[in-house]
Amino acid sequence: MVQKIATIFPEADQIPEQFRSWQPIRQDTYLIDGELRRWEGALQEVLSPVRVRTREGDRQLVVGEAPLLTEAAALETLAVAVRAYSNGRGVWPTMSVGERIQAVQRFTTALLTTRAAVVTLLQWEIGKSQLEAEREFDRTVTYIRDTLEALKELDRVSSRFVIQQGIIGQIRRAPLGVVLCMGPYNFPLYETFTTLIPALVMGNTILLKPPRFGVLVFQPLLEAFRDSFPPGVVNTVYGEGETVVPPLMASGQVDVLGFIGTHKVADALRAFHPRPHRLRCVLGLDAKNPAVILPDADLDLAVAECLQGSLTYNGQRCTALKIIFVHRSIADDFLKRMSAGISALSCGMPWDDGVTITPLPEPEKPEYLEGLVSDARSFGAEIVNPGGGVSNGSFFYPTLLYPVTPAMRIYDEEQFGPVIPVVVFDDIREPIDYVVASNYGQQASIFGRDTDLLAQLIDALVNQVCRINVNSQCQRSPDSFPFNGRKNSADGTQSVTDALRVFSIRIVVAARETEANREIISGIVRERKSHFLSTDYML
Repeated sequence: MVQKIATIFPEADQIPEQFRSWQPIRQDTYLIDGELRRWEGALQEVLSPVRVRTREGDRQLVVGEAPLLTEAAALETLAVAVRAYSNGRGVWPTMSVGERIQAVQRFTTALLTTRAAVVTLLQWEIGKSQLEAEREFDRTVTYIRDTLEALKELDRVSSRFVIQQGIIGQIRRAPLGVVLCMGPYNFPLYETFTTLIPALVMGNTILLKPPRFGVLVFQPLLEAFRDSFPPGVVNTVYGEGETVVPPLMASGQVDVLGFIGTHKVADALRAFHPRPHRLRCVLGLDAKNPAVILPDADLDLAVAECLQGSLTYNGQRCTALKIIFVHRSIADDFLKRMSAGISALSCGMPWDDGVTITPLPEPEKPEYLEGLVSDARSFGAEIVNPGGGVSNGSFFYPTLLYPVTPAMRIYDEEQFGPVIPVVVFDDIREPIDYVVASNYGQQASIFGRDTDLLAQLIDALVNQVCRINVNSQCQRSPDSFPFNGRKNSADGTQSVTDALRVFSIRIVVAARETEANREIISGIVRERKSHFLSTDYML
């Protein structure tokens, strides 16, 4: 295994032709006020986690370049978004729901034409396998379509008037203002769009800040954004986050922060805003999702789910299983099966068929993971699987650690990578106490057959995490289910329906039930004088 990892990166002639002929993208434009404006300033070099083996050593491949906007340029994009919103009187926020849906549908049609380019960029930029990259793109399209259907249903419910206690009223949803959308590198397209699309279709104007890794993924989409929406509705902010984001927040003109990342960064961004009580935050943050393997668990099922749950896309998912508690009576058998399962996983480059473990996009991540493993071993943990802990440049081989104890950093820290800590327990209260004491509260997985034990775990965990997965790995899907978290794991709830609500606010138009008011309201509706006050029923 050590030798295999030492030569994990290909030589130039071993790269498939479609990748070997790759030409770096020079992106020197950004979207602002309905135009692709050329950026005359500095560009950032975008490097791939994929390397090429040469006689002189491994050489990191260049994916392309992207703009490094200045503070002044970022503030200009903000001014454009503020003007396009125009205190809720701009073209986009005053459009009917049906017109906004049509615009997003046009965008979706254009988005579909970029599939091949986006999938390739996901492979090159963040090391995602072709299968996982295709899944991310297709899931994004499905999410958009499901969101539009959910909005239609929401609008149908709002299309009628209610009369209560002598008051005629219509309750509909209105946008909030300017939304800053910042997605993560691990799902740069899908996760970004889970905030961008609902915020957009509800009538808000958008500042899109691509993630540090995955920045070029949005390059094929710029024309689709430009051609599908009115000027100023979608604007892109490229550049170093430390340079461009704090001024945006400090301006006080960002009304909603849609951010997926760490709670420390989210707290820092929130602190820049001068009127935090007016800032709505929709945050997907850290997680340390545990799996609890009970003594009567189906080990074949538990191992399969834990392998997939902890190592899909190298464990770089907020919903990944990040720590496993296994009952002492089955610990040896579980570890043996997990080790064999890891050895059976395919390792290689993103274009390899059936590959699971690929290079990591964060250049500092392998060293960080090595530090976690070294720390755990210093406190008595052992590497269970052959080859565990071996790395080569951006590639880090999965590492199964056991026994893990509270003295080790890996016990509490979110590793966000292919290191699997396993904790042995004798009493079910031990994993429960861990979850109670944890700073995170996204999800948990429990494996077993004893209904008494399972019920006890469920009842103990429902007030600590927001999703409990019985005999299955942690996950976000289906997107119709609420996706949220407690403690430092989230702020706000996302799903195709919840996201529409969180990026909007309920507004009531009301009048006393008099004959004169009846006639006034009927006239406005009958003659279609208002986009908001309407009884149109969307099919």
